[in-house]
Amino acid sequence: MGKKSIKENKNIFFESREEAGLTRAQASELIGTISESRLEKMETGKTAIYPEDVVDMSVAYKKPELCNYYCTHECRIGKTSVPEVKMSTLSEIVLAMLSALNSLDRQKERLIDITADGQITDDELVDFVSIQKQLDQIDLTVESLKLWMQSTIAEGKINKAKLDELSRS
Repeated sequence: MGKKSIKENKNIFFESREEAGLTRAQASELIGTISESRLEKMETGKTAIYPEDVVDMSVAYKKPELCNYYCTHECRIGKTSVPEVKMSTLSEIVLAMLSALNSLDRQKERLIDITADGQITDDELVDFVSIQKQLDQIDLTVESLKLWMQSTIAEGKINKAKLDELSRS
């Protein structure tokens, strides 16, 4: 392993490579699609990072959260339409999901009342927005669970072949 940089203001891609214990040369070789000099330029903000670069780095560094970071911070579309997902433990994800589902379950009848006529009136808007926030929370916990799974697979803690086999059946 090469020596760690003491440079301040490292971007997430720079930090992720270092956390993986890789020099730029090692990372470039492992990634296979990014030259060492291009990697240096991406890590120092001198050149644009493309989605395919991020996918390749996320695989090489075993850090799938890089893709979510890119979408929520770098991508013009993703900044407005993709929720930022933070890494959490499985128990935190499950508890957040159950909490959001319980809250939505309590509001289910109100959602039916609001949407039954196909329109949302001003007096229904406050409740509808509240329900929409609960749905957004559920979406976020689902995305957190997906990220947790990807990370756990990348770390070799889940048998991906077996998971794929079970998912197909």
